[in-house]
Amino acid sequence: MNSMKIRRTAIAFVAAAALPFSLAACSDSGSETKAAPSAGAEDAAKTTEASTPSEAPMTDDQPFGPACAGVPKEGAGSFDGMAKDPVATAASNNPALSTLVTAVKQAGLVDTLNNAENITVFAPTNDAFAKIPKADLDKVLADKATLTKILTYHVVGQKLTPKQLENGSFETLQKGMITTKGSGESYKVNDTANVVCGNVKTANANVYIIDTVLMPK
Repeated sequence: MNSMKIRRTAIAFVAAAALPFSLAACSDSGSETKAAPSAGAEDAAKTTEASTPSEAPMTDDQPFGPACAGVPKEGAGSFDGMAKDPVATAASNNPALSTLVTAVKQAGLVDTLNNAENITVFAPTNDAFAKIPKADLDKVLADKATLTKILTYHVVGQKLTPKQLENGSFETLQKGMITTKGSGESYKVNDTANVVCGNVKTANANVYIIDTVLMPK
């Protein structure tokens, strides 16, 4: 009888001693199970963060270039405003193109440019015209035939995307050829003019604002 009591006591003691270890093992297993979703959630968060729109590359629909910062944010001279007007009218609302607009008026090309469909205009800034000695510029402005030849050399009879400018050769309305090269947000025209604000949309044209006046060959 005493031996049976001793045996039961020993079994109870062993069971009691093993219980904490069993509970600890269950607790650890539960912790590991909870930790896995946490790591998955972290990976998902990283994936979401990496695919945010801010990481997206530039598209063909966006104006680009350092001079774009000087374009008004609203009004007729803004990107949205210019997109509503034909190209000569749109240019007249951009203060940086006032010399070009004067030249276009002198040559009688306002209606020609405004009524053209699907064209590209390489538009020299005021600073581009300022590179030409004043006496020479005044002489050109006074010579309608020469002025028309120069201005129409800046116009291509199709809408050009930045992708097409990467390594392009295009006939102008003046019937001469211009070449373009570059990538991303850096392009040159005829190896002399830099695009300083590109892919500006107007109602009938794509405009690439350049820092040098192009001269027909």
